[in-house]
Amino acid sequence: MDISRRRWLAAAAGAPWALPAFAEQGSQHRAWPRQRATPSLQLPALDGTTWSLAAARGKPVLLNWWASWCEPCRAEMPSLQQLAAQHQGQGLQVMAVNFKEGEHAVRKFLGATGLSLPVLYDRDGAAAKSFGVRIFPSTVGIDRQGRARFVVTGEVDWAGADARRWVAALL
Repeated sequence: MDISRRRWLAAAAGAPWALPAFAEQGSQHRAWPRQRATPSLQLPALDGTTWSLAAARGKPVLLNWWASWCEPCRAEMPSLQQLAAQHQGQGLQVMAVNFKEGEHAVRKFLGATGLSLPVLYDRDGAAAKSFGVRIFPSTVGIDRQGRARFVVTGEVDWAGADARRWVAALL
């Protein structure tokens, strides 16, 4: 049995060492549960500011949890950046929420890839936990009223038809 399958089985069984995991194949889109409130979010940004979901009200937001060690995260970043540029005029904010990595690792990754999305730091993983993120990458779509509408786990081509439909619902 390969390592990724063992890790997945361990995560499914609830083994804490197996989490977080990363999605290796495909993605899963699901609606945010109606009865579940959208958690508040305020995180430090790479540029030294603090970003909050409350301050973004009135704009649609995609919160993408990622890590530089996560291959599916790395693979989807270019299409996320393209999506952000394409919908900037419509107010879409695409926020790359880094999971538990230091500034050096993040800056090294950005320098190597040319990624220019705004980066937020989830230094202790508390934000991921509050949004139920356990698989990387995971993206939460937030509407203009500040309500979470969907979660996508796994690598996504954000230029694809499904993603365009998900984002259109936020815009």
